[in-house]
Amino acid sequence: MTAMVTETSNRPVVVVERAWRTFQADRAPVRALRGVDFTVDTGEMVAVVGPSGAGKSTLLNVIAGIDVPDEGTVAIDGEAMPADDDDRRAALRRNRIGMVFQFFSLLEDMTALENVMLPVVMTGSGGRAAERRGREVLDLLGIGDRAGDRPPVLSGGQRQRLAIARALANRPAVLLADEPTGALDGDSGGEVLELFRRLHHDGQTIVVVTHSDEVAAGADRIVRMRDGSIRDG
Repeated sequence: MTAMVTETSNRPVVVVERAWRTFQADRAPVRALRGVDFTVDTGEMVAVVGPSGAGKSTLLNVIAGIDVPDEGTVAIDGEAMPADDDDRRAALRRNRIGMVFQFFSLLEDMTALENVMLPVVMTGSGGRAAERRGREVLDLLGIGDRAGDRPPVLSGGQRQRLAIARALANRPAVLLADEPTGALDGDSGGEVLELFRRLHHDGQTIVVVTHSDEVAAGADRIVRMRDGSIRDG
């Protein structure tokens, strides 16, 4: 992967406008998002930071269409995220969004290659095309030699690389990452952090939720959340 810095453009990939989200709890409603406005431009890397319960993961889930705001709108790469159509949200997520989780969320009975092929197959591509893309992305992330291995035999850093490879398989408009180094030791976390920097330098739009100062320092912009609101950024 050639590390070429790509300037961000003014075309937004993520646009969240006046998003509210409230969850019902035992004693009182929890207002996870309070009228949040959030925009990410093409090629930009944005780190979302804040204390636990600030609304960071809820914001990421709303962007991904996993959760739906009570009020407000979300658009990804110019297309509105439909609040009332689960299938269309899933299709938009599948085609435009890559997701990386803290605990990998890999299918452990599948090989590394099969894990990466799966999202490509789900878009309707044939097996040969999916395999070509899978091998391409595994090679890109430096784990092409582990294509036939299943996740349980991989190290933590290799599993997170595999999770990132799967997220990149469909060439997403935006890569969303929720604490991508949180479950890793220092060395593995450093490797994944360097990988994110290289992806960003190659022009990948990235939104990362993190408690890590080191991860946040590599972003173009840091957005700070507290009590369901963006306080700066």
